[in-house]
Amino acid sequence: MTPIEKRNLIAQWAFDTRPVLLRFHLWLEDVEVERAQPEAVSSHTFTPRDIARCLALTSAATALGTKLFGQFGEGKGLDKQGYNQVKKAADAVSAYMMSEGLWHLTRSLPENHALMVCLGEGLMPKAGETPEMGANPLLGFGRVYARPEVARFVDGQVRRLLNDPTPRFDDFYEALRHKGITVWGAAVDTLENTSRFAEGKDTGPMCVLHLFDSPLSVTRPYEAYFGNLTVPRPVAKEAERRSVMLDWATPRAQVLDVIQSTYPGIKSQNVHVWTLAGKSRVKRMSRLWAEWTALGVHLVEDGWVAPTGIATFNDSGTYAPTFLVKSWVDAQGETHMFLCDGYAATAEAMQAASLSEVLDVDSTMSVLSPTFELPHDEEYALMRSAPDASFGNQVKDPAVVAHYRDSVRTAELSNVPLRQRTLRAQDFLPEKHWRVLASVGYLCDDPYTGTTGVEKLDDLRYRVTTRLFTHAASSKITFTLRLKDSLEESRLIFSPLLVRFLDGDDFRQRAVKISDSGRIRNELQTLISQALEYDGDRIKVHFDRIDDKVLPKKKQEQIREILQWYRTEHPVWFDWLELCG
Repeated sequence: MTPIEKRNLIAQWAFDTRPVLLRFHLWLEDVEVERAQPEAVSSHTFTPRDIARCLALTSAATALGTKLFGQFGEGKGLDKQGYNQVKKAADAVSAYMMSEGLWHLTRSLPENHALMVCLGEGLMPKAGETPEMGANPLLGFGRVYARPEVARFVDGQVRRLLNDPTPRFDDFYEALRHKGITVWGAAVDTLENTSRFAEGKDTGPMCVLHLFDSPLSVTRPYEAYFGNLTVPRPVAKEAERRSVMLDWATPRAQVLDVIQSTYPGIKSQNVHVWTLAGKSRVKRMSRLWAEWTALGVHLVEDGWVAPTGIATFNDSGTYAPTFLVKSWVDAQGETHMFLCDGYAATAEAMQAASLSEVLDVDSTMSVLSPTFELPHDEEYALMRSAPDASFGNQVKDPAVVAHYRDSVRTAELSNVPLRQRTLRAQDFLPEKHWRVLASVGYLCDDPYTGTTGVEKLDDLRYRVTTRLFTHAASSKITFTLRLKDSLEESRLIFSPLLVRFLDGDDFRQRAVKISDSGRIRNELQTLISQALEYDGDRIKVHFDRIDDKVLPKKKQEQIREILQWYRTEHPVWFDWLELCG
């Protein structure tokens, strides 16, 4: 590339991404694009080129801001409560930045379009976590980004969907089509591997956003676990040739038989099976581990070095390993194959499954519950059962039966298909033909693709790498970004208003803008969604619904004081706000 071509490339990217650059006070010094195909990814997307590029930069800005100002590594050595607060602080910064980036880039959406968050990872507690540890800041179901008139209409339809005792996605989707509105649905995890981020690990943390050309067919905030099996596409084709049903419910001996038929001569120990591991997963996963171990395969352990030369981990992070699902030949001429098995959180599983085509893999899912009460095979059978009078007869503990009955009903209310043997990404989309645009920003190094995390060049200049994926194309984009302001000033730009006020910034002395109303409304939905009640266009904040372990009492009192001041001093701009409890 000649110097003039390079200069023109940077100028075009700066022009296309100016809404995000301006919002975060960033200067684009350089951009490097590596494509997996001759054409640009934007020529394969359903979004305009500037939207696709803004998504890539939003992921990069979120990765950079979270790494710089999200308290990276500050949870190491703290007690449980302190460690959890560091995780929440990181989630708050990443969710805020992703939300701000989406808001600004969607100002250029076509007039009849909206972007809506349909799945968001972070609402529920994971295995071994207490309930308050799941109440993390997030971008969850129903967050709408669009021009004001469109946003109000879509938001009204979302409220109807939430308040209907038997939510009907078809009615919701038909109302949008009747109005001539196109909604792009998003599955978002603004900070994947939050625990590793809080501990300052060198690998893992990333921000992930998948955008679909229609809303996902869920009708409520939903997060549980999905069993998932992801294998290389040639293995799935061999299973089809042999008329073998290959999915998460297939006996693993049969899966290995198909693998060895696909790759003749492959040794069992060269089949590398990645699953989540750890003491908290023994109850659910031990039978699956034993099934694979008996077959002589390699269960990937923490610290196993991937073909990229970077050590892997299996304490968390079920999305990224999907990118290594493939076969390869080592220096000794032996064939190896990597696959993913076990389970993942709902958003992560759906995100990974939606990339099956571009990654040349086959991914199947099965609905599980939000907690670890039974082994994986028993839970799979229960979650496919109707919650009638005979439900759970084989389970002796009434509390466990009640848990699974509630899990089944929650899934049914959320329009999650339960009776099918297996699910694929298309089962969550209303159209037969659908498209996806995925954007991933890397805070730290990634063992599965070899992507480098945020690199510091000097106090104000950083290199940040993102990846874009569609069904037919992918690219790696590395931005060199310079902060226009000092680190201390940039901290204010990258931080939510409420977080800034909690950290000591005097809200009474700060110039108030009308945009503060929308920012604070969004931040409340991100920070304390469990405390909010929606009454038409108004939001009631119930402080008595907030667990002191989620948000310490002192911070609750500070937020109440802040909100009361805005409500009193600027009643017109904050007429949507009501304080309760």
